[in-house]
Amino acid sequence: MLEPTSTPNAALLAELAEKVGRLEGWRPPQAEERVSSGFRGLDKILPDGGLRRGTLVEWLAGRPGSGAATLALIASREASRAGGAVVIVERSRTFYPPAAVRWGLDLETLIVVRPRTVADERWALDQILRSQGVAALLAWPERLDDREFRRLQLAAESGGTLGLLVRPAKARDEPSWADLRLLIEPVASVDDSTNAGTARRLRIEILRARGGAVGRATHEILEERRDAIHAEANPVHLAARLAARTARRRSTGT
Repeated sequence: MLEPTSTPNAALLAELAEKVGRLEGWRPPQAEERVSSGFRGLDKILPDGGLRRGTLVEWLAGRPGSGAATLALIASREASRAGGAVVIVERSRTFYPPAAVRWGLDLETLIVVRPRTVADERWALDQILRSQGVAALLAWPERLDDREFRRLQLAAESGGTLGLLVRPAKARDEPSWADLRLLIEPVASVDDSTNAGTARRLRIEILRARGGAVGRATHEILEERRDAIHAEANPVHLAARLAARTARRRSTGT
């Protein structure tokens, strides 16, 4: 688990490179450049029929409990099916560990980074997105200015990493370098007494997409067990084990 100081240094960079470097031998085959979002209906309305590696996707939460974080978590699972790590960058330190497992993620390929400051968070996001051993990055960044966003977009493109950014709906008025912007709003919840859980119906609208499709929307169902995941008044956060898989070690560089 990485906890950067306020001024990232060479030693810290080496530590991050070492942990991600355990999976650096992995590269997605060309046939896997496009990955499913994890939902057939959403894939159907997306211009590419799914999400593309090497790009940023913004999941804008219409309001607390919108399901945006859960959708992004599921997308990270899909991105990792062909190999590579899923790296979570979160500062609130409130993750409920069984959440990742319940949604089908493998703890052996999960890495969590918990920056102490916004500056550390920006630095970590850039370095992780550039790593070729990372299949997907999931984070909850606050305000990103145009320059910071562009840097992250270039980092994702360089590393071939799918960057999943969960942000509040108000961010739609801010500059964005994401290839895809999705607005997620809860429509209804229905208790399921037989499954001891709740089925949530979510509306997903495309606010921005390269290749068109702006304005398209779909509805998806999330079936959640109450013992599996926290209510999303707080984002879904991931506590993880460091990847133990043996692979060629490679420095991410700066």
